Amino acid sequence: MSKPTVAIVGRPNVGKSQLFNRLAGKRLSIVEDTPGVTRDRLYAECEWRGRVFSIIDTGGIEPSTDNEILKFMRYQAETAIHNADVIIFITDLRTGVTASDMDVASMLQRSGKPVVLAVNKCDKPGQPDPEFYEFYNLGLGEPFGISALHGYGTGDLLDEVYQYFPPEDAEDEDEGRIRVALIGKPNVGKSSLLNRVLGEERVIVSNVAGTTRDSVDARLDNQYGKFTFIDTAGIRRKSKVEEKIEKFSVMRSLMAVERADVCVIMIDATEGVTEQDTKVAGEAHNAGKACIIVVNKWDLVEKDGGTMKEYTLRVREGLAYMPYAPVLFISAMTGQRVDKLYALIREVYEQNHKRIPTGQLNSILAEATARVQPPTDKGRRLKIYYMTQAGVCPPTFVCFCNDARLFHFSYQRYLENQIREVFGLTGTPVRMVVRQRGDKE
Repeated sequence: MSKPTVAIVGRPNVGKSQLFNRLAGKRLSIVEDTPGVTRDRLYAECEWRGRVFSIIDTGGIEPSTDNEILKFMRYQAETAIHNADVIIFITDLRTGVTASDMDVASMLQRSGKPVVLAVNKCDKPGQPDPEFYEFYNLGLGEPFGISALHGYGTGDLLDEVYQYFPPEDAEDEDEGRIRVALIGKPNVGKSSLLNRVLGEERVIVSNVAGTTRDSVDARLDNQYGKFTFIDTAGIRRKSKVEEKIEKFSVMRSLMAVERADVCVIMIDATEGVTEQDTKVAGEAHNAGKACIIVVNKWDLVEKDGGTMKEYTLRVREGLAYMPYAPVLFISAMTGQRVDKLYALIREVYEQNHKRIPTGQLNSILAEATARVQPPTDKGRRLKIYYMTQAGVCPPTFVCFCNDARLFHFSYQRYLENQIREVFGLTGTPVRMVVRQRGDKE
């Protein structure tokens, strides 16, 4: 059995994301005094009384609405309720019990899941305000007064949640799991791809750019392995980012790149490689991540016999600094070639973690320097004594030489190409570090 799952639900702007961040111990979910900031389901890990469990932050539930985004948010919350072992229903002391609270409480009672009622914004320790007792009217048992902002009462709340956990299981579900970040500019189809991969409406998909705001984690196990897909907010040019919430979203996307093992760089086939695509891809390249270039919306492109080959050349030209990244043409809408993505993710992940024995490296070095002589300057020739691999993620090679100034970038690139020719290293950048004789490090 996997770790217990706790869903945090309630109407908009009662402090769900603040409690989520408090329990997770870090600011994972965007908190802003605006209803509807959280839209998708966000997952994090929490530990209490020696037990690790997953917590889910959900969008606010509006029981009756005609707004398309709010309908999706309600659907996401209902899915979280269905998947949870325990539900924390969070309400607001300052507004009291509202009609929406009564509707949500009724929905939770019908779910048959254990529900722990939390009354947020009890910011003063000690005896609760008289308004606190009206929350007994929700029919969900004893309410727990908490302050998500200051942390008051969260220990008692978690003690109650702990009572409903299923029996403990020692299985480590995260071992060997590959973290895959879906990155790209807004409206390129990241959320559509995640939904297609998972086979469910896991995240909200809309033609409105900027629908995804947080980085959303979703797990998938199949015959190719165990994956955690991270859907991110689209990264726009800084001059275009005006809304405060979107600035947080872009920061979340860059953080998602940092914690990912593999970055799937998504490009809109109808637009081609834009300047913004090169910047987004550059973030993954500079971070040393394994990369795959995915051209989405391929079903919308008119084709003839050579269309894919020509388009690949244009992609290579636009992203000239990452010739190592494989290119895959898909349609998240129809599912075309999406099944080929998993094997490609595993391949580039393994190449990013690849280690090459020093003996083999130096054999390649000897052949390469015999074929193309190292550069000279004013009669002084570069001598490379030996090469060794210093690390992985990305593969990093250290070359020891007589004079680092003679080790021109073009010769480094030549050696990198020789290594790639023999060992592949598909989908991963390579780092070359030059050390001169007498260097302290």
